[in-house]
Amino acid sequence: MSRPILLEARNLRAHRGGAQVLDIPALDLRTGEVLALMGPNGAGKSTLMLALAGLLPLSGGSLRFKGATLDGRSEREAYRRRMTMVFQDPLLFDATVAQNIATGPKLRGVSAALRKPAVQAWAERLGIGHLLGRPARQLSGGEAQRTALARAFVLGPEILFLDEPFGALDAPAREGLLDDLGRILAETGSTAVLSTHDQGEAARLAHRLAVMKEGRLLQTGGLREVMNHPWDPFVAAFVGMETLLRGPATASGDGLLTLRPGRGGDAPEVVALGEAEPGQTVLVGIRPEHVTLALHSDKSSSARNTFPGRVVRVLPRGPFFKVELDCGFFLAAYVTAQSLAELELEPGAAIVASFKATAAHLIRREGLDAEV
Repeated sequence: MSRPILLEARNLRAHRGGAQVLDIPALDLRTGEVLALMGPNGAGKSTLMLALAGLLPLSGGSLRFKGATLDGRSEREAYRRRMTMVFQDPLLFDATVAQNIATGPKLRGVSAALRKPAVQAWAERLGIGHLLGRPARQLSGGEAQRTALARAFVLGPEILFLDEPFGALDAPAREGLLDDLGRILAETGSTAVLSTHDQGEAARLAHRLAVMKEGRLLQTGGLREVMNHPWDPFVAAFVGMETLLRGPATASGDGLLTLRPGRGGDAPEVVALGEAEPGQTVLVGIRPEHVTLALHSDKSSSARNTFPGRVVRVLPRGPFFKVELDCGFFLAAYVTAQSLAELELEPGAAIVASFKATAAHLIRREGLDAEV
């Protein structure tokens, strides 16, 4: 069953210094979903988030919350009481953790008898129950952000806006908070909008992605849809589809196409998911985690694509290593530290790379009568 729409944005436009910084024809937020706004710095993620929160003056467009248009001051003020925001900088008061968490309920007239257990409960859920009496100025970055989240959740918001909430944290604090926040969002069924430039954060927290560039939405959709079926090269590269192959289709049928990427007519052929007219130029993407490396070809493998190649570069990527290969075309793969050592992967090493046809996705067709 489809979730009901909670917030609708239509034709949102905003200008700054005479230049348009936001142009969003349509975007919906459904009850109980986490929507991740993704894009590089300057893409307009925070601007869109402020617009969705009713905190940004607009040049045009409308917001509807639960079917009612927010077209007046009183409606917008009532809406703002039903949502909360958490920023990259926690912006805590010079008070104790408990006093910071209790700020919202106190301002809304909630009695101390009701505030105290709620503050205690949310502090415990976010792992800071033992810090309630500590001054905010003595907190670490992770502890401060946990306090800010507890201050937001204690209000029971109908929409939680999270603007790059992990951006200022070190790796251990970030990982721990990601785990805890993901658990809380799932347990509470909260509706949230997350702004991030990190695909890992989005993959761990979000149900849907909205990829932005220069104040515009390039693609929205479910997590797997956007990650595996990006609509253009920018989206593909941004969501981690590190191998992009362009070349003429040499055959097509039964939902598969064959293309010849790389350097001229002697380049190897790649089988991919999609269809195109023979001779039509296509762009195909492959995620690095879908590429398998081995010392020798595995004749029992179901992979339609197997290529000998040589290692060009090895780069650390968090808990993995990115291996860049020359297989007659560029190909990237992710491996563990154990595989890196076992396969003796270093520049110049010979290796065999393979991936299934279903792991190579058609992004777009070019030339002939195709729509680009």
